[in-house]
Amino acid sequence: MALPAARARGWAAAVKMAQRRRHAEAPRGSPSRAPPGSRAALYVHWPYCEKRCSYCNFNKYIPRGVEEAAMRSCLVTEAQTLLRLSGVQRVESVFFGGGTPSLASPNTVAAVLEAVDQISHLPADSEVTLEANPTSAPGSRLAAFGAAGVNRLSIGLQSLDDTELQLLGRTHSARDALQTLAEARRLFPGRVSVDLMLGLPAQQVGPWLGQLRTLLGCCDDHLSLYQLTLERGTALFTQVQRGALPAPDPELAAEMYQEGRAMLREVGFRQYEVSNFARNGALSTHNWTYWQCGQYLGVGPGAHGRFVPQGAGGHTREARIQTLEPDNWMKEVMLFGHGTRRRVPLGQLELLEEVLAMGLRTDVGITHQHWQQFEPQLSLWDVFGASQEVKALLAQGLLLLDHRGLRCSWEGLAVLDSLLLTLLPRLQEAWQQRTPSPVQGG
Repeated sequence: MALPAARARGWAAAVKMAQRRRHAEAPRGSPSRAPPGSRAALYVHWPYCEKRCSYCNFNKYIPRGVEEAAMRSCLVTEAQTLLRLSGVQRVESVFFGGGTPSLASPNTVAAVLEAVDQISHLPADSEVTLEANPTSAPGSRLAAFGAAGVNRLSIGLQSLDDTELQLLGRTHSARDALQTLAEARRLFPGRVSVDLMLGLPAQQVGPWLGQLRTLLGCCDDHLSLYQLTLERGTALFTQVQRGALPAPDPELAAEMYQEGRAMLREVGFRQYEVSNFARNGALSTHNWTYWQCGQYLGVGPGAHGRFVPQGAGGHTREARIQTLEPDNWMKEVMLFGHGTRRRVPLGQLELLEEVLAMGLRTDVGITHQHWQQFEPQLSLWDVFGASQEVKALLAQGLLLLDHRGLRCSWEGLAVLDSLLLTLLPRLQEAWQQRTPSPVQGG
């Protein structure tokens, strides 16, 4: 499905105008006034890559050829169908992930954005992010994506060490990465994020901190630190399992993380989430929706979503997963308008567990007002205020429970997984005490 040229130019012009006025009108990331049930984020999955990285177990495919016109048409159709099903009136952010979405044509991105704006409302200043790999994103191509409506880039840099990049199976060099970063910053000033991995086999703290220091000399206002996870079925997992590579040292990885986040704090970056750091207000609007348990629609092969199908008369939030394999997904979209493979209604306790686990990933945590949007009867004080185990975490300075709500301290963010081992069972216990037990034999 090709975008009519005049309409594409009109929408792109509106985007550019909105970018110029954004700072004058409102701070970046300010909340929308639209009711929560009528707004959502949209994730679009492009499943194709040039090659599979040695550590990656994402839903991606290495095709001999891509029928992009067919894929474009199906992405547009599924986006339209899910927007109608959800009853969403305003899309606050769009994220093109993958795979390697920078391998898609800018026309595909523009077609999806135009379709979203037709069915729902996509404000011209909405955050529209594209994941890009250095070798698939020369400057001219990045500029074309900007003209199509993209206004933020997330660059999979991963490392500034060529040996590590080869170990990870990346197709770019450190020089490629820095060149792409410089070009991206020129085209999208203040709107470029980079990823840096830690905890690789044989990686040492000092050299890794040197990479981070180098990156701080040339990066933009958003940076993500991700610890390597060895996923079963990946080439890297097999190499470690067979003894060809040493297993990553978790203590060294923890030291890298602690030293790295301290370095970022010293130069003015706010750790607004466990793995994400921003300065000058450059938080990711799209990811913030995930952490605040907002609605999001997942479009494309294997995409995940969470929303209430209000347009179909539904009242319960559902977790949705789209069909994984691209060819099968496209067949389903052509037959039914969408390729949803699985729908799971979320119970109230399941939703509260997500609110807790996701909200505590942020430095804001869970405010009382935010919690009450999901559970108006059982307050944070009711759930956690009387627990001796929670009081111990408060006394250790890892957790805070006060008039603002529940949140981790800076030290607590680094050990959130261990805190949840205490907090989630406490929530479950409080929920069981609140809910009447079923009649025996009933």
